[in-house]
Amino acid sequence: MPRSSSSRPSRLSRGPSRRGRRPSWLALVGAAALTLGALSAAPAAASAPAAPVAAPTGASAALPVVTPTPQHMASAGRALHVPERVRLAVADGVDDATVDVITAALTAAGAHRVDRAAAADAAAGGHGAGLTVVVGTVDDRAVADALRAAGGEIPEHPVAEGYSLVSTTARTPGGTVVLAGNDGDGAYYAAQTLRQLVTGRHTLAAVSVTDHPSMPLRGSIEGFYGAPWSHADRMDQLAFYGDIKANTYVYTPKDDTYLREDWREPYPADKLADLRELIGQATTHHVDFTYALSPGLSICYSDPDDLTALEDKLGSLYDQGARGFYVALDDISYTKWNCDADEDKYGAPGQAAAGQAQADLLNAVQRDFIGTHPGAGPLQTVPTEYSDTADSPYKKVLREQLDPQVVVQWTGTAVIPPSISVAQAHAASEAWGRKVYLWDNYPVNDYGNTTGRLLMAPYDKREAGLHDELTGIVLNPMNQAAASKVALFGGASFAWNDEHYDAARTWRAAADYLAGGDPGTARALLAFFDTEHLAPTSGEENWQPQAPALKARLDAFTEDFGSGSVLHRQAALLKLRGYALQLAGAPEQIRKGVADPAFLAQTKPWLDALDLWGDALNATLDGLRARLYGGSGQASFDRAADLARRASAITTIPGTTRPQGPVKVADGVLDTFIAQAPGLTG
Repeated sequence: MPRSSSSRPSRLSRGPSRRGRRPSWLALVGAAALTLGALSAAPAAASAPAAPVAAPTGASAALPVVTPTPQHMASAGRALHVPERVRLAVADGVDDATVDVITAALTAAGAHRVDRAAAADAAAGGHGAGLTVVVGTVDDRAVADALRAAGGEIPEHPVAEGYSLVSTTARTPGGTVVLAGNDGDGAYYAAQTLRQLVTGRHTLAAVSVTDHPSMPLRGSIEGFYGAPWSHADRMDQLAFYGDIKANTYVYTPKDDTYLREDWREPYPADKLADLRELIGQATTHHVDFTYALSPGLSICYSDPDDLTALEDKLGSLYDQGARGFYVALDDISYTKWNCDADEDKYGAPGQAAAGQAQADLLNAVQRDFIGTHPGAGPLQTVPTEYSDTADSPYKKVLREQLDPQVVVQWTGTAVIPPSISVAQAHAASEAWGRKVYLWDNYPVNDYGNTTGRLLMAPYDKREAGLHDELTGIVLNPMNQAAASKVALFGGASFAWNDEHYDAARTWRAAADYLAGGDPGTARALLAFFDTEHLAPTSGEENWQPQAPALKARLDAFTEDFGSGSVLHRQAALLKLRGYALQLAGAPEQIRKGVADPAFLAQTKPWLDALDLWGDALNATLDGLRARLYGGSGQASFDRAADLARRASAITTIPGTTRPQGPVKVADGVLDTFIAQAPGLTG
C-alpha cells in the first residue's frame, strides 16, 4: 500500500469514445437480474443486517436491481417480450465489445437470432412486429431520433461515460430498446445495464434510465506488498472491471522490482509483452491502464540522467499503448537524500526540501513527458505524506508549486482509515490545493492485523457526497485477486453513484455475480463472506465487525437456551440448527456453484477451515441437544473441540500472501461459542 497505441484523452478530460473492444461476461448475462430479488428476500442469516435500500430518483420496488445504481431509473410500462429473432441496429463507431454484450444479453433472454443492421435503418420496415434494439451515441442523428421516439430525452449537458436507455412497448407493437451513450464508453455501459434488465426467459424489464458516473476515476490500484497478482489474475480483473463499470487500473505492485529497486532498468522482452497484453485487455474492456513507477528509494532528483531514465521507462510503456502515467513517492524517507548533489541543490533534507525536489521532478515529467506524448492523461502521484489532512512545510511547497494538472492521491486520515467523510476529503483537498484522488486501502491484507484473513465485508463507511471532493476512488485489493472482487464490486458502485449507494444490496449483488445467478450458491457465499467480515485498521480499532449475522444468531440462541421451558429451548436449537447446516454446507455449495477456478483456489484454506468449523458448530448443537434430554453430551463436545483444533491449524497458502499464518474464520465469534457452549445451562 502507499507505501494498439491509442491516443485517447484521459478520463479527467472527458474524452471521446474508443473502439474495438469485446466484453467479458457472456455466459452469465442476465443471471443477476433473475435472482437478486430472491436474494434480497433471503433470511438475514445469509447476510449482515441491512438498512432499507435507498432507491434512486424515480425508482420503484418492482424495478430490477441494477449495479451500479443508476442516477435515474423509472418504469416504462409492461415488460418487453424477447422473441426468437431480434433486430440490432448499430450506429457507426460502436465497438465490438458493446455489440457483444448486447447480443449476449438478448441471447440470455431467449433470442436465437440477432440480425444486425445500421442504426440509420432503425425506422425502416421489414421486421414485422418484432423487437428492435438501437445502439450508438447521442451525436448520431439516427440514435437521437430513436431515443426521442421511444420517449427518452437527449441530455442538455452530456456527462462523459453517461448514457440514456429506454426499453418500452409503448411506441411499437414488438417493443423498442434504445441505448444512447454520451460517448463510446457510455454506449458500452448502457449495454452493461441492459444485461441486468433480463428478468426471465423471453422477458426484459421496461425502464427509462438516465445515468452517468459521479466520479471520473473508478477501479483498483494493485499496490500491495507480497506476491503480486499473476498475469492471468490481471487479465481476469480487467475483464471484470468492464462488467462493473470500473474504468481504472493502476499497475504498481510493490514487489515488482522493475517498478522500485530496478526502476531505471528496461523490462525484458517477455515482461514487456505481458504488459502490452494487459494494456490491450484494458482497452477492450473500457479500462484505462495506468503505469505507476516508484523511483523514490534511489532517485537523485537533481540528476538529469535520472529524469531521462524515468521518462524513458514511461516511454517504453507508452509505446505499448499505455496512456495513464503515475510517479509514486510513497513509503520513502524525506530525512535523507539519495545523493550528495541533492543536498547541494536543495539544502539539508527535510519536509520543505523534499517537497521542492518532488515538485521539480513531477513538474518536469508533466511538462516534458506528458505534454509531449499525445493522448497521455495528466500525471498522477501519491506523495510521501499521503494519510492525513494536517498542513506541513512539505504540503505547502507542493500545494503552491506543483503543476495544477497533476493528480494527487490520498488514503484518508490514516493509512487504514475507519471511515472517510466529506469533511475529511474537503480538508485534504484544501491541504493539497486540488481535489484529491482516494487510494482506499480496503480490502488490502498485507499488514499484521490481517494475518490469516480475507476481507470480504461490504464496501462501507464512506460518506455519500464524496464525489464533490474527490476525482475518484481506487481500492487497494488483496493478494487474492478473485476474492477481492467482493469489495471492488462495492467500490466501483460507490464511485459511480455515491448518493444512492447501498452497501448491503451491492454486497448481495456481488455474491450473485460470483454465483453466476444461482440463488443457493449466492446464499452460501453470503454466509461465507459473513465469516470473513472483520476489517481491521493498523491499530487496535476494527472498522467492520466479525461475523455480524452469525453473532446475532449465536447471541439470540444463548439467551433463548438459557431460559424458558424445554419446548422453548428445543425451538432455539432447531432454529440455530438450520443456519448451522447452511454454514457447514456452504463450502461444498460454493465449490459446486462458483465457476471461477481462481476464486476457489485462492479461498481454499478458508473454505476448508469453514468445513471444519461448520461441523464443529453442529457437533456442539448435538451435545446441547443430548444434555437437554438428560445425557452429558460430552462425546459431541469433544468432537467439536477436535474439529475446532483441526480448523485452527489450517494456514494460508505459502508464497501467496503477506503475512502468512493460520486462517481466521469467524474468529472471536464461532470459536468462542464452541468453547463456551458446554457451560450453557438448559
